[in-house]
Amino acid sequence: MPASPAIPGLFFCFAAMVLLIFVSVSVPTWDMVSFLNVGDGNRQIRYGVFGFTGSKPHIGYMFGNDRLDTTIMDNLTKTLILHPIAAGLAGIAFIFGLCGASARTRIGTVFMTLVAGLATLTTLVAWVIDMVLFGIARTRFRDQGLQAQYGNANWLTLGALVALLLGFCASTCGVFGRYGKRRNAY
Repeated sequence: MPASPAIPGLFFCFAAMVLLIFVSVSVPTWDMVSFLNVGDGNRQIRYGVFGFTGSKPHIGYMFGNDRLDTTIMDNLTKTLILHPIAAGLAGIAFIFGLCGASARTRIGTVFMTLVAGLATLTTLVAWVIDMVLFGIARTRFRDQGLQAQYGNANWLTLGALVALLLGFCASTCGVFGRYGKRRNAY
C-alpha cells in the first residue's frame, strides 16, 4: 500500500503541536522553558505564558517593574493564552491528518489543511506578540542595568510557526494527491 499524501502535513502538524505544548507549560510550570530571563545566577526571574518564577499559574501578570506595569502590558500578557490555543488547533489538525492518512478519502486532509491554516495564523499572531511584549520588557530591564535576554520559548514558537506553515503547504498539496482505489477501464 503506497504512503498517503497526508503524511508530510501530518508530521509537521505533530511537530508544531509538541513545540507549542512545550511553550504552553513554560515557567512557572516548567522552569526549562521561558520567554525572558532577567538577572543572573540564582536571582534570575523567568517569564512564561502563565506567570513568572515563583508565581502561581494564572492568565496575565505584572512584571514587578514600574515602567512595565501598565494596563497595556498586562493585557499583552493575557494574550499569551494564544499559545495553548494554537497547540490545540495544531492537535486538531494532527487528528484530521490521521483521518486523512488512514482513510481512502481526502476529507481528513482537507480539514487538516483548514485547521493547520488557522493554527498558523494563531501562532503567527502569538509570536509577533511575544517579540513585541518581551522585546519592550527586555529593553526596559536593560535600561535599568539588569541583564535581560530572550528565553527559548520565543524560538520554540518560531519553530512551531515554521512547522505549521510547512504542514499547511504539505497538506494543501496532499489534498490533490491520489486517494482510493484505481479503477480499471474494462
